[in-house]
Amino acid sequence: MTLRFDKLGVVIAVIVTYAAFVAPFATFRANRIVPGQARSILEALPPTLGALLVAIVIAGGIVALLRTPLILRLATSVVALAALAILIGTAGGFLTPAGNTFARVAPASGFWLLIFAFTLLLADVLTRLNLSPWARVGVLIVAALAIGGLLVSGNWNSLSILKEYASRADSFWAEGSKHITLALGSLAAAVVAGVPLGILCHRVETLRAGVLNVLNIIQTIPSIALFGLLIAPLGWIATHVPGAAAVGIRGIGTAPAFVALFLYSLLPVVANTVVGLAGVPRAANDAARGMGMTDRQRLFDVEFPLAFPVILTGIRIVLVQNIGLATIAALIGGGGFGVFVFQGIGQTAMDLVLLGAVPTVALAFAAAIILDAIIEMTSTTRRADPA
Repeated sequence: MTLRFDKLGVVIAVIVTYAAFVAPFATFRANRIVPGQARSILEALPPTLGALLVAIVIAGGIVALLRTPLILRLATSVVALAALAILIGTAGGFLTPAGNTFARVAPASGFWLLIFAFTLLLADVLTRLNLSPWARVGVLIVAALAIGGLLVSGNWNSLSILKEYASRADSFWAEGSKHITLALGSLAAAVVAGVPLGILCHRVETLRAGVLNVLNIIQTIPSIALFGLLIAPLGWIATHVPGAAAVGIRGIGTAPAFVALFLYSLLPVVANTVVGLAGVPRAANDAARGMGMTDRQRLFDVEFPLAFPVILTGIRIVLVQNIGLATIAALIGGGGFGVFVFQGIGQTAMDLVLLGAVPTVALAFAAAIILDAIIEMTSTTRRADPA
């Protein structure tokens, strides 16, 4: 019998082989800032558990390499990811000397590569299964509950990132609240301003090119530069406009970060509104005119509902973009998870960097999945009931 290899599986198998046998699985440091000592899977875990994990990842690599049934690939990826998530916590407890509160154990490149490989396998399986939008959201919820369960169980408490969290728990949630407020607030403001502006650009062709060109220019300005450019005008407003400082407008802090994110958000919202309205079938507009609808009725009852999935795609782009860009706001005192990222960089403490980076990536990933599902459900509804 001739063995048939899966093309993506070959890549996954190579990554798994390197990660399991060459790259370190965990890193031990005597304290948070000294260089770490690499540990392989067999060195980072008790002998039995180390051998078990090696067997699981090897089996997973073989399943990925061969053209195996989807259900087997699904089960393999889930088992491998669960084993990695549980045993990295075990490694933290195993490598940390008893009673030592200064030692730090962190996942190393081998762990992250294995997580990437089996997440890639899982994503490929879920794509091939062609899950419904609700099913994809359900998978996200199950994954979030599983991670929450591990956090609550204390299995990861010995890992360095959780030790950094333990000493900053209050500030973590405060900065997280600021991060979400910046991302969602600037998105809401961009939708309120950008959708009407997009409708206007669609209706008035002479205005369209100028507005989109200006927004394109804003989009090309580096984020740090735009934050800096806003310091002077907002500082002047805070000084000379009565009541401005009282409502939080100042040269540094949340105000310039919010304005910058708002400006970055306008182009996707305006452009997608124009594209969505331009894509409304002429026949739908002609039928609406024939029914005696006014321009306003056609806009809200025919054009906007048909264009909504495209507009929502722009909103998805903005939300994911803003969650990432809000990290930079910490440089001008805007708060957010970037506070931990830049503190970690300044202290050469990678675990502190991860404390800010990991929740940012998780938020962006969850937002993308949820909005993708909403877009698909909206598009399906419109196709099923174009009226």
